[in-house]
Amino acid sequence: MRHETIEKNVNLMMILIVVAISIGGLIEIVPLMLSSDATEPDEGIAPYSALRLAGRDVYVREGCYNCHSQMIRPFRSETERYGPYTTAGETVYDRPFQFGSKRTGPDLARVGGRYSDDWQRLHLMDPRALVPESNMPAYPWLAEAQVDPELVTAKLRVLRLLGDPYTDEQVASAASEVEGRTELDALIAYLQELGINRRARR
Repeated sequence: MRHETIEKNVNLMMILIVVAISIGGLIEIVPLMLSSDATEPDEGIAPYSALRLAGRDVYVREGCYNCHSQMIRPFRSETERYGPYTTAGETVYDRPFQFGSKRTGPDLARVGGRYSDDWQRLHLMDPRALVPESNMPAYPWLAEAQVDPELVTAKLRVLRLLGDPYTDEQVASAASEVEGRTELDALIAYLQELGINRRARR
């Protein structure tokens, strides 16, 4: 009888659905938020430098995550190909994180240092010059676009408010670090650091 009453009362049904979803969400989300494994950085993980932060913004803006994930799942087929599986502690400074499993291109979680800066530059300017079968688009305009020093400085200030441990010196030197650098320089700097700490402990 009670079940029939709930089914016939749309408002009551909606309230009970919201309550059930809220309880389920809290049970899943709250423990994760309180877990140090998910909120504390792994050993050797530091906030992005000003140049790398600018490069990460270019990476997100250009939609690189649509084809390249940065999440190695704990399967033998993935760890043998890409390296140690991804942990929450290595992504605590990522907003938004680059998880996912769709890989039109390879996973980039451990790409740092695998190729030279010159290789990365040529690959971004003309992917098929290095990988003839690649379907990756070219990004020649990144070599012309300059990183905005004021914008990067403002982003570091905001990230510090959100809890990233940037020092006054890092914020103050952000503009000079990116002055005269192109978005291509910044993107390469970002890529060249991806996963090097975790790969070293393999």
